[in-house]
Amino acid sequence: MLGAVGVEVRARLLQAVVAEDGMSTAEYAIGTIAAAAFGAVLYGVVTGDSIVNALTKIIDKALNTAV
Repeated sequence: MLGAVGVEVRARLLQAVVAEDGMSTAEYAIGTIAAAAFGAVLYGVVTGDSIVNALTKIIDKALNTAV
């Protein structure tokens, strides 16, 4: 049988193997980078000429529609 020290060592080793300390920090960092990249792509798409022209045409058509 294991003594008190053996049980303590086994418990600490088990905790070290299954512990996920630091994982949330890495996940937040990756999520932040992904969100920033998505924002940059979205900004590039929305400020592109084709989107601005399409939105302008839609708004002009809506404003010039006779009711």
